[in-house]
Amino acid sequence: MKLTRNPLFYMLLILSLLSRDLYAVNKIQLPDMGDSTGTLISPAQEKALGDAFFRNIRSQLKISYDPDVQQYIQSIGQTLVSNSDNPTHNFYFFVVLSDDINAFAGPGGYIGINSGLILSSESESELASVMAHEIAHVTQRHIYRSYEASSRMSLPALAAMLAAIIVATQAPEVGLGALSAIQAGSLQMQIDFTRDNEQEADRIGIKTLELAGFDPLSMPAFFERLQNASRYYGQGAPEFLRTHPVTSSRIADTRGRAEKYPYRQVPDSQDYRLIRAKLRIGSENTKLNDLVVYFKSKINQGTADQRVAMQYGLGLTFIKKQQFSDAKKIFLSLNRRYPKQREYLTALAQVAINQQDFETAKQRYLQLQQLYPENAEYQFEYISILLNSNQPKLALQLLRLIDYRYQQHPRYNLLLARAYGNLGENVNLHRYMAEYFYALGQTDAAIMQIKLAQNDKGLNFYLSAILEDRLHFFQSELQELKELQK
Repeated sequence: MKLTRNPLFYMLLILSLLSRDLYAVNKIQLPDMGDSTGTLISPAQEKALGDAFFRNIRSQLKISYDPDVQQYIQSIGQTLVSNSDNPTHNFYFFVVLSDDINAFAGPGGYIGINSGLILSSESESELASVMAHEIAHVTQRHIYRSYEASSRMSLPALAAMLAAIIVATQAPEVGLGALSAIQAGSLQMQIDFTRDNEQEADRIGIKTLELAGFDPLSMPAFFERLQNASRYYGQGAPEFLRTHPVTSSRIADTRGRAEKYPYRQVPDSQDYRLIRAKLRIGSENTKLNDLVVYFKSKINQGTADQRVAMQYGLGLTFIKKQQFSDAKKIFLSLNRRYPKQREYLTALAQVAINQQDFETAKQRYLQLQQLYPENAEYQFEYISILLNSNQPKLALQLLRLIDYRYQQHPRYNLLLARAYGNLGENVNLHRYMAEYFYALGQTDAAIMQIKLAQNDKGLNFYLSAILEDRLHFFQSELQELKELQK
C-alpha cells in the first residue's frame, strides 16, 4: 500500500500504536529469570528491561558520548563478542566517566566500563580481559539467575532497582538513597555473583580473549596487580574487587588456564593509547597545568607510537586551555602523518568549532561519517554543527535518515527538539524534549514537557493524540515507581 494521500497521518498513527505496545510491555510482570524454574525471560522482555535499566543508569551516572571513545569501546567489545560463546547476542558497551576502578554488566547486554579502569590497565589485553569477563556473565545468564528474588516486580520497578544497585557501587551517596527508597515494602534484591559464577566467567572469558587475539595471561596479571594494590587502599579498595572478589586461588586458577594457551606477544593498538590520553584529560582529579607537565615530560619517551599519543594528549589539553592555535599545529602535523587515524580528524573538527569555523568542522565530520558509517555520534556531531550554523531544515532531513537503532539515543531527541525550536515549531520542540528527558531517566521532566506541548496553540488532532498517549505512558510509569517508595 502506498502512502500517497496523507503520509503524515499514517506515520503518526503508527507511532501512536507503537507507544501503546511499549506501554503494554512495561506492565508485564516478569517471569522467574533463573534456571531453577526452567523459565527464562523472553528476548523482548530482556531488551525492554535492558533499555529501562540504561535509562536509569543515564540519569545517575556520567556517561561518555565522545564519538572516539564510543567507537573504540564498541569496537573492542564487538571483537570480543564475535569470538564469545554466544556471538549473536546483542551488546552495547559504554564508558562511565569515573575515576573509580570498576566495570559492570546489566540486563539486555549493557556493559559499562569506568574510565578509571581503562586508565588503570597497563595493556589493551588487560582492558579486554575485564570486558571478556563481563561478556561471559551475560552469555551465561548469571545476571538473571541473581534476579530471581525480584521475579514478581514489573519492568520499570526492576530496572530502577538494578540501576540503583549499580549506582550504589559508583556513587554511594546517590545509589544507596535510591536503593533504600525502592526497597520499601521489604523488596529484596541480590546481584552478587557466586564464586562459581566468577570462575565460569573467568574460564569463558579467557577462551574468548585467546580467540579474539588478545593475551589470555592479561587476566590473571590484571587481577594480581589490583589485589596487590588493594593492600594500600584500606576501606577505599577498588569497587571492582568488591563486586568481583579476587583471591589468590582465583588468580592461580586463571593463570593455570591461561598458560595452557600458546604464548603470544600482543601489541597495543594506537586507538588504545589515544583513548587513554583523552580519558586522562577528563579525569576528575587532574588539573590542566599538571596535564601539560605530564604530557610534555613523556613526549620524548617510549616508542614512536607512545610519543605520538603524548603529543595528542598535549594537543587536547591545549583545547581545554583554549590555546587553539597551539592545538591546531599539533593535530595538523599528526593528521598529515596519519591521515586515517580518526582521533586527529575529530580533534581538528573540535578546534574548528571552537574557532567558529563551521565549514571546516563539517568537512572533518563528513570524512569521519564516511570512514565510520555505523557511528551515530559522528552523525550527531555533524548535525549539531548544522544547527549551530542555522541550517535546521537540513538538520531535520539528516535526522530522519538516522538508523532506527539510534533513535532512542538522548542526543537524537535533543537535536530534533533544537531543530524544531529553530523553526519555531514549539509543539515538536516540547514533544522531543520530553523524549530526551525520558531517555535520560527523568520522567517527571518528560511529563512537564508534554504538558507544555499540549498547551501550545499550534497543536493539531493527530499530535494531540500522540501527546496524550505519551503522557499516559510517562505518568503510569512514574506512579508505579512512586508506589514502590511508599
